[in-house]
Amino acid sequence: MTAIRETIEAQLSGESGDKVRVDRFLADALQELDYDVSRSQVQQWLAKGFVQSGRTKLKPSDDVVLGDVFEVDVPGETPVEIAGDDVEFEVVYEDDDVVVVNKPRGLVVHPGAGHTRNTLVNGLVGRNTVLSPLGGELRPGVVHRIDKDTSGLLMLAKTDLAYHALAQQLREHSVERLYQAVVQGRIVHEYGTVDAPIGRDPKNRQRMAVTGHGKPSVTHFKVLERFRDTTHLELQLETGRTHQIRVHMAYIGHSLVGDPVYGERQHANLMQGQALHAMTLGFRHPRTGAWLSFSAPLPDDLMRLLELLRGES
Repeated sequence: MTAIRETIEAQLSGESGDKVRVDRFLADALQELDYDVSRSQVQQWLAKGFVQSGRTKLKPSDDVVLGDVFEVDVPGETPVEIAGDDVEFEVVYEDDDVVVVNKPRGLVVHPGAGHTRNTLVNGLVGRNTVLSPLGGELRPGVVHRIDKDTSGLLMLAKTDLAYHALAQQLREHSVERLYQAVVQGRIVHEYGTVDAPIGRDPKNRQRMAVTGHGKPSVTHFKVLERFRDTTHLELQLETGRTHQIRVHMAYIGHSLVGDPVYGERQHANLMQGQALHAMTLGFRHPRTGAWLSFSAPLPDDLMRLLELLRGES
């Protein structure tokens, strides 16, 4: 039996005082990486020595400390080999170190449970793009993701140097990530910030939620246009948690139009997936240090939604 080694670094808040057990932290982190893993499985792996860290002895009930790094050998049945597929997406920029793509709505970023073929990574492999292995066997080159039903820009690392440099920029919050979205309800404020920690929903482990045990998460927004009962927003990510914009907007009572998980039934028929687009992406080139910035226009379905809403106002 083979195993996939995953490296997981604790980036918990050192200010909240909340404590998180090792087994819970690792189960949540692995679920975010698309593994169907429970706390009891993690406890078994700890007992069998499948989890390594800098500590001499690691117990499931130990508290996670900021900066902890865990090496987890996730058992697998067969060796992993990502097949190349003919997948439609736009390459916005590419050089020897990095590739930036405009992902269409409906496309999964990398292989995982339920999606072994025809992902963005399969498409890059199909066009002979060599990606850094540091993202993991199923996520080569992937330093950040956007959801299947979110469209727009993301960057992938082709070299190990690029992977480390881009990941560091994400940790430092120096990557520029601007989104546009349409949300339920009329937001009266011109600008706003949602500063609320995000973690696994304790009532539904398939969802994320604002929770006291979550990771620090900050989203800034400004109003672009108001309609009868919806609002067009620009949003800026300061952090990049799983489903961050979707969770934060639902938390303040303005879920995304078309969001099948965090949204409402109202306007659900107007979009196939959430009305969210990663429009602008900026970062320093990992080798030269030059600032690179890219923009992807709103996709046709989101443009049609805005035209419809304008007509109703």
